[in-house]
Amino acid sequence: MKSVKNNISYKNIAYLFSCAIFFVLTSCEEDLTKANGNQSKNFPSQIINNAKIIQRDSGFVTLKALAPIIEKYELIDSPYVEARKGINIEFFDKKKPKVPGKLTAKYARIYEYKKFYEAKGDVRITTNEGQKFATQTIYWDQKRNRIYTHDTVFVTMEDGSTLVGANGMTAKDDFSEYTFYKNSGNFSTKQISESKK
Repeated sequence: MKSVKNNISYKNIAYLFSCAIFFVLTSCEEDLTKANGNQSKNFPSQIINNAKIIQRDSGFVTLKALAPIIEKYELIDSPYVEARKGINIEFFDKKKPKVPGKLTAKYARIYEYKKFYEAKGDVRITTNEGQKFATQTIYWDQKRNRIYTHDTVFVTMEDGSTLVGANGMTAKDDFSEYTFYKNSGNFSTKQISESKK
């Protein structure tokens, strides 16, 4: 009798142990599947070589962009477009439609739904008024019509005067007004008096 009871209890323990191992293994498999599922979505759904992009607003061309390669990441929660080999953008203002502003950078990322743009690496901007901005990173929040950076900004005006914003700047996206942080430069007294009016 004793040997039968011991035999049954060993069989029960072995059965419970094998069930526990099965559940542990299946739960691990599910976790791996979830992890791999998330990784597998982070790849470009479209790749465009020698891309030319034109953006219009009510028929008016607001932006033209050229990039050696554009990758669209559309299968993730916050879709974006990436230009990892650089971008060259012309942006147009209705007040001066024939004189575009220009932006070049070594890298750009665009969140189309949020209308948020990010450019990095030797960012150069020339406005349609002839002002030149040089920095390492720039962000454009198109919904709020704001451009900003926390990096040092070097500005050369059309007349050759310069300004340095050591702690970055914020500006309207048409550059009609801007604020520099911890700035220095060689503006003439005439420009300072004009800016106070």
